[in-house]
Amino acid sequence: GKNCSLLQEMDVIQKQDENCYCYVQNRTIHLQYLWSTLQIKVNSREKFQFEPISEKSNCRNSETVFEFAACAVQILWKPETCTETFLSIKQYGEDVCFKIQPFKIEPYTVRVKREMLDGKLLFLFVAGIFLFHFANSLSRSAKFFYLSGIILGALALLVFVLLTLKRFIPRHSTFWILMSGSWMASLYFIYCFKENMQWLWSEHRHYLLGYFLAVGITSFAICYQHGPLTTELSITLFTWTLQLTAFVLIYCGVTIPQVAYAVIAVSLCSKGLCYPLGAACHVARKMKHHFKSKKLVFKYLTEEEYREQGESETIRALEELRSFCRSPDFPSWIAVSKLQAPHRFAAFVLGSPHISPAETKAHDEQYGIGSSFLEEQLFETRAQSEQDEPANSIREEDGENENEMHTQTPFPYATELL
Repeated sequence: GKNCSLLQEMDVIQKQDENCYCYVQNRTIHLQYLWSTLQIKVNSREKFQFEPISEKSNCRNSETVFEFAACAVQILWKPETCTETFLSIKQYGEDVCFKIQPFKIEPYTVRVKREMLDGKLLFLFVAGIFLFHFANSLSRSAKFFYLSGIILGALALLVFVLLTLKRFIPRHSTFWILMSGSWMASLYFIYCFKENMQWLWSEHRHYLLGYFLAVGITSFAICYQHGPLTTELSITLFTWTLQLTAFVLIYCGVTIPQVAYAVIAVSLCSKGLCYPLGAACHVARKMKHHFKSKKLVFKYLTEEEYREQGESETIRALEELRSFCRSPDFPSWIAVSKLQAPHRFAAFVLGSPHISPAETKAHDEQYGIGSSFLEEQLFETRAQSEQDEPANSIREEDGENENEMHTQTPFPYATELL
């Protein structure tokens, strides 16, 4: 109205008579005020009556469900009587008006302060993003199911009780009617709790803690007795409920509704594009594997790697041979009839070494250090080198003689000519 005082940032107003105040929103959108709120604090030494004033007298003109619910709550809301109250206003919300009526002639103070980064709004926004993207995995978690049951029982007790007694309600239409009424009553209770949370915590802290403790333990016991969700239909419904809750948190977590709508649209598109993107990545991997050049890469082994690989492959092949000989498909009688030492073959199949100690000793004597084979190889190499040395010396002497003949033959002919 015309008689209300307009509030601006950094205002400090002191009055002692009844008056109404309004804060008119700035319609110019600035992204730096995305998580910004305006804090209005009213305090006095004596009690006063704080009454919010709605600009819309008729709730039928509300454009959204949230506006209709807020209008209905404001109609049912009773004036608050206290000595100190706080009011948080979003930057791009509706214009807010309220009336202060002191009971005694005592001054009261109205302070207006801007908070550029509201931690509550940022927490709601981040929680909404996290809840939407992990709704599918959280709906299958037993711990999150119990946690959701405790939160639902504490904040919406009527809805939790109705879901618990669903099996005793014969008709679905009756259940959904009761569910709608329970949700409306729960939303009204949540709104009242949010508005009076500071007063309840300061004046009735013990009762509040007792309520949350008793309802939380009872809700956990009922959820534990029911057990986590097992059917795919219930898990899908729980996932959709979490995603819808995430959208509400995102909408309440920012001061600019257009930004909230854009974030919700991007989240839906990213969720819907995960399947075609996954299919495209799978096809790309298949095509890359199909067109990949099959050029063989050779790796050269060292002498030690060659020896280790030979030993390991020999042991593996012997074990495969033993397992094959033990199998029922192996023609044992035919093999025994063709062997010269069947007892040794049987011992090998049962796990004995394939080389006897005598054969090992003979191999070491022949091919080991100081063996005859090594001496023969060594002597053959020396003899061949000694045979090569005289041949080379003879060839060198022949070459020298030829050179001398070439140098000495012209002299006789020269003498005769002289």
